[in-house]
Amino acid sequence: MTPDNKKRLRIGILFGGRSGEHEVSLASAASVIRGLDPDKYEAVPIGITKEGHWLVGAGAQKMLPEVLKGGQRVMMTADPTDAALVRLDGSGGGQRIDVVFPVMHGTFGEDGTIQGLLDLAGLPFVGAGVLGSAIGMDKDVAKRLLQVAKIPVVPWITVHRHEWESKPQAIQSAIEAEFEYPVFVKPATLGSSVGMTKVHSREELAPALNLACEFAMKILVEQCVVAREIEVSVLGNHNPRASIPGEIVPHREFYDYAAKYLEEGTQLLIPADLTPVQVQKIQRYAVDAFRALELSGMARVDFFLEKKGNKIYLNEVNTIPGFTSISMYPKLWEASGIPFRELIDKLIGLALEQHAEKARTKYQIELPAGSAGALEG
Repeated sequence: MTPDNKKRLRIGILFGGRSGEHEVSLASAASVIRGLDPDKYEAVPIGITKEGHWLVGAGAQKMLPEVLKGGQRVMMTADPTDAALVRLDGSGGGQRIDVVFPVMHGTFGEDGTIQGLLDLAGLPFVGAGVLGSAIGMDKDVAKRLLQVAKIPVVPWITVHRHEWESKPQAIQSAIEAEFEYPVFVKPATLGSSVGMTKVHSREELAPALNLACEFAMKILVEQCVVAREIEVSVLGNHNPRASIPGEIVPHREFYDYAAKYLEEGTQLLIPADLTPVQVQKIQRYAVDAFRALELSGMARVDFFLEKKGNKIYLNEVNTIPGFTSISMYPKLWEASGIPFRELIDKLIGLALEQHAEKARTKYQIELPAGSAGALEG
């Protein structure tokens, strides 16, 4: 028997958004909603359109595309005494939310912007906070911090869009002086391989940089590494732990957007065929990276394992990993002994734990009696 709604936590599932990964977010959010224990939680689907409108499901609107097309217009109030969605139709009132589960990949969802709004609203939320989200989203900044933590990363050059557009010849010469072809070109602040190109020759470099510049102001150019792709899931706040590693074997030349979401053929090998020493090293790097980048709640950490030499490189960290039926984050935890529903439960618990820890922090100075007037003068 399902308890009364008042005894269940209302979980706001944030999905969609103004990002090149909008469609991926819908699939992830649907999986999270299905994974919520109905005896503990009430799902409140909150969709953000590609234009930035906030919509909440109403009545018979249960499918997420329906929410985006005909949901009720709302906004998230930044007043921490409300913790509610406010209707924009003039009818007044609000809809209480207890915990937010952001399932928004990419820009304006995974980069700290939504996390900042949720902090202002005083709402617990799943995943990394403002700082960790912003760092994790910016692959250039993340690489710099990982180097400080002595975690190996693939060699790269950062190209700013205004530099490429103002002095393309100099940028091309700098890239070719540093790397031999092939190289990878990708936006520094996007995921799911959106805007990424494997460049085999000089003729392909300019089109690849132009494509990446459509999606970000900062571009990464990385040396191509012939390697296996290994992924690890991390879970926790102060004491994070890593799952067993898995391996991605793409059916294309590399694991691009089509291989991830549009086509079949890519293999997910769980567990990855690794030696015990390799497993321990990759898990240690994953946890060290989680701490170095100030993350909390969850992350999927992606590695390259060189086919010749077996050198390990940390490729990138995803602070809001995919939760679709083929996503590695939940699959790796399931193989590590945590089934999907229990994983969702743990993530919500970690969000509440982190929120309680934030609440212990003082944000105001208690002034002695009579001192306020002196300050004003």
